[in-house]
Amino acid sequence: MPRPARLAACAALALLAGCAPRAVPVPDGSDPRAVAVAERVLESLGGRARWEAAPGLRWTFRSMVRDSVRSSRRHAWDKRTGWHRVEGVNRQGQRFVIVHVVGDTTGGMAWVDGQRIEAPDSLGKLLRRGEALWVNDTYWMLMPYKLRDPGVTLAWAGDTIMAGVPCDRLALSFRGVGLTPGDRYWVYVDRADHRVAFWEMVLEGDAPPPVGYTWEGWEEHGGLWFPTAHRRDSLTVFTNQVEVVPAFAAAEFREP
Repeated sequence: MPRPARLAACAALALLAGCAPRAVPVPDGSDPRAVAVAERVLESLGGRARWEAAPGLRWTFRSMVRDSVRSSRRHAWDKRTGWHRVEGVNRQGQRFVIVHVVGDTTGGMAWVDGQRIEAPDSLGKLLRRGEALWVNDTYWMLMPYKLRDPGVTLAWAGDTIMAGVPCDRLALSFRGVGLTPGDRYWVYVDRADHRVAFWEMVLEGDAPPPVGYTWEGWEEHGGLWFPTAHRRDSLTVFTNQVEVVPAFAAAEFREP
């Protein structure tokens, strides 16, 4: 299994935006044709205004090889405040809960098997882990909403046929931002419904050829559309059990 898709950190922080709709200029170096495709993608998913107005999300990230679960975790994210909660079971079989503000690993809370972690070194390690899981797991689900994020350069990579479907192909690169700015993605957009049908990636430090996954099982929640499965051979990455949350109880980001 390849390393999980990773998201440029500055682009990740742009997910926090919950402001009113705004005009987004064509970024330096981006092809206007690619930008136009990206705008159609966002419109097909519910539109910029609805996305930016969404208060928060819950979803489950799970990877499986055939019938065997490799990893599974549940996320809650308040878009207005940036608070994020992720919980699951680590490789030692211990249940963990990590709560922090996206983009800030200097403060937060964590529990392992119900015990609050107080030691600064151990807590810091868990908070950094929570941030990394947020970065990875959001991109598998929310990348189509982030095609116009600051620091993302879009190139037109031509039109093509993918699994019999005519697609526009976009090339994504990152300009001086993020933990791994050398990551490269190619995104295939179905010309009929303007949704992402497939992506390929060569992550920083990896060599070509790119690794590709489907984007499928699109579901509507709160007027927005989200993919629920990504497949490659025997591997499936699920991003499902999605909820658009109108308001979170305070305890969700304070208690295990």
